[in-house]
Amino acid sequence: MTEFSAPGKLSPVLSDGWDKEKSWTIDTYRANGGYQAIAKAWQMSADEGALINLMKEAGLRGRGGAGFPTGLKWSFLPPKDGGPRYLVVNADESEPGTCKDIPHLMANPHILLEGIMICLIAIGGHDAFIYLRGEVAHVHRRVQAAIREARAAGLIGTGLGPNGDYDINITLHAGAGAYICGEETALLDSLEGFRGQPRLKPPFPAAKGLFARPTVINNVESISSVPGIINNGAEWFQQMGADTKNSRGHGIFSLSGHVKYPGQYEAPFGITIRELIEMAGGIREGHELKFFAVGGSSAPLWTPNHLDIPLGYEEVMEGGSMLATRAIQIFDETVSVVRVVSRWSDFYQHESCGKCTPCREGTYWMRQLMHRFEAGKAKEGEIELLYEIASNIAGRSFCALGDAAATPVRSAIDLFREEFEWGYKTPAAELFPIEKSVIFSEVGVK
Repeated sequence: MTEFSAPGKLSPVLSDGWDKEKSWTIDTYRANGGYQAIAKAWQMSADEGALINLMKEAGLRGRGGAGFPTGLKWSFLPPKDGGPRYLVVNADESEPGTCKDIPHLMANPHILLEGIMICLIAIGGHDAFIYLRGEVAHVHRRVQAAIREARAAGLIGTGLGPNGDYDINITLHAGAGAYICGEETALLDSLEGFRGQPRLKPPFPAAKGLFARPTVINNVESISSVPGIINNGAEWFQQMGADTKNSRGHGIFSLSGHVKYPGQYEAPFGITIRELIEMAGGIREGHELKFFAVGGSSAPLWTPNHLDIPLGYEEVMEGGSMLATRAIQIFDETVSVVRVVSRWSDFYQHESCGKCTPCREGTYWMRQLMHRFEAGKAKEGEIELLYEIASNIAGRSFCALGDAAATPVRSAIDLFREEFEWGYKTPAAELFPIEKSVIFSEVGVK
């Protein structure tokens, strides 16, 4: 992790040790304090419910986007009935701009494995499944190697725990690369061997999840945050983000686009976009910030007027956007809003599973209209038509993909309507030449 002059703002916890030699190995992880939390968890397991209560006290919220309290989610599982109970880790990171879990797994997969072990002990489960995006073969190899190391060290397998009567098994599953499988129930269908499509809820996964058994589904970063809480306590976690309404702890913020040093920045919740941009070296020289996506491509856009809003779930919502995956994409004045949203519309139309009409048909028509605005061939009144189509998708699709597709379109029209009006006559390529948007000197293009 790069050091910057921002006292009290950087909090390397998950990223602590990323710069160590062979940080992904079990020896390096243990040398940095790894696998101490699992020993404590086994001791705490004698008091049923202690681990779940600790997560509740800490206030850990899901790091995958929704921000649902992790301890509360674990507690939703019904009483034990002698049957299996599962943990599924969602590592299907695929939304445009979202890029924190993949580098995290490359740098330190063992912290995830330790968090998985603790979660299984807490819920009384024995089997965990990591659902990884299939295209990232290098990550698959690294996590699989970490599982082998943990098994060889006797941390997973049979005969575990103080009494030697507990079994833990971790399976790594490579998905087929469908964005829809980031939705938890579509992920479960894919794990079971079916086409990945969202299920009707209820029943919820806590009651009937994987193979119709009680299942906890958490994001990579959520589970990876568990060992730190076990080692340091709930109060330690609560102190970070204490200036927010209800967003405690640390998180990895992904900065991409027109900043000097794009990358992963771990900081407490409550930090502002202005502070993060300063850590990333500021906007590229000679340019100024135009707009940014604070929570990935599925969140409403923000402008420089929002730079000083604390990054907490409630604070960002009150500011008119969503914190979501903390994929912060920075765009300067050389970028066409229409072109950016058009590329996102391409993505969502391609990734729609086709199960429901609003998303299946609506994303297609939004994509066609966005291309017309980008090419300068839109007709009078089509801004209103585009907005109406987006509004008829949002809140009416079977799952949140429809909302994700509609949100940036409506947000862009609300904030930059004049750029859509230019699309009646002038192509975006003439107004915003692509060579001015791309930092050629930094990508080696002459």
